[in-house]
Amino acid sequence: MRWPRSSSRAATTFILVTVALDVLALGITIPVLPKLVEEMSGGDTMQAAQIFGLFGTAWALMQFVFQPILGALSDRFGRRPVILISNVGLGLDYIMMALAPNLAWLFAGRVISGIAAASFSTATAYIADVTEPAKRAQAFGLIGVAFGLGFILGPAIGGLLGGADPRLPFWVAAVASLLNAAYGYFVLPESLPPERRSPFRLRSANPVGAMRLLASHPVLLSLSSALFLYHVAHAVFPAVFVLHAGYRFGWGIELVGLALAAFGLSWAIVQGVLIKPAMDAFGEHRTMLIGFGAGIAGLLTLAFAPNVWVFWAGLPVMALWGFISPAAQSIMTRQVTEKQQGQLQGASSSLTSIASLLGPLLFTQTFAWAIAPDSPWQLPGAPFLVAAILITGAMALALRALRAEKPVSSGRDSGL
Repeated sequence: MRWPRSSSRAATTFILVTVALDVLALGITIPVLPKLVEEMSGGDTMQAAQIFGLFGTAWALMQFVFQPILGALSDRFGRRPVILISNVGLGLDYIMMALAPNLAWLFAGRVISGIAAASFSTATAYIADVTEPAKRAQAFGLIGVAFGLGFILGPAIGGLLGGADPRLPFWVAAVASLLNAAYGYFVLPESLPPERRSPFRLRSANPVGAMRLLASHPVLLSLSSALFLYHVAHAVFPAVFVLHAGYRFGWGIELVGLALAAFGLSWAIVQGVLIKPAMDAFGEHRTMLIGFGAGIAGLLTLAFAPNVWVFWAGLPVMALWGFISPAAQSIMTRQVTEKQQGQLQGASSSLTSIASLLGPLLFTQTFAWAIAPDSPWQLPGAPFLVAAILITGAMALALRALRAEKPVSSGRDSGL
């Protein structure tokens, strides 16, 4: 299917707005959901923390299970209905959470949210449908920008709204999701024509079955394994950044928020502004390797920073690892047929969900061990060191994949 340039651009813009609004809606609830759980737990903070941890695990588990299902459904019925139904589902779910009378209802809402938000893989497949293979890395980078903007603005808006009423952010998130669905109903065309669709097969729609696709080709296997380690390492920020900055430098909430906003802005600049010139100058292969090198350098800087200024300097270096995922995803999309794009994105997203289950536990326990009075190291930056080791392993796997993948740009990616 050859898209008119204007139609392709409008569809891509809608998908990016959809992703940004979905992440914004999720981010709006971040500051208030723990407080709402605490309120429903009778003010017992310790119990609330345990329950909230269960909420997070359930959400990630739903992502793991339903990403490949929605991806396979989009391969069978098209991207448009899956995306629109997911938006409606998120909107109704936020209304349910706004009205939740107890923890059981709130937990059910969190489970439904995990299912509906699994449409992110379908949005990525849509971008693959309407973008030329050579330009997919840049397009996937724009998805990263949409994620970054959502997570920068969402918690800030949620904090302001939650100060007035802890349930108000859920109502605003519901309105954003439903308006987005209504807008998409009128402007979003289908990206996958009937002749390119594939049958829905349960064996490929479950997480284990979907991952067989990743094991079907040496490039897919190596790159998906590299991205898995990358996503585990990426969990170091939400897991321990706040605790580490407070413990080591005495930062308060305001300064931590400023640092995270600065990192989010750097991330958005990397994926929205720098990815195209980097791709033009170095090609996909070397751009991805630059991202790995910057990630290792930035993590080691954060782990061993002798003072706060060196720590600050490590943050923009870290942001350059935003080159990794768009380049890797672009290479992976060329290893499967057009009919398998949804299945590929669903399987890849399931791996990301597993990483989101494992990463926080790994890094919080590492941090606790590193600062314990009887620890032989006494290294508060140990989680960042562990993340650097994971990225080094991911880079080794990526190098193996790149040696097996045929170059796309004229000579730029050769010699690996």
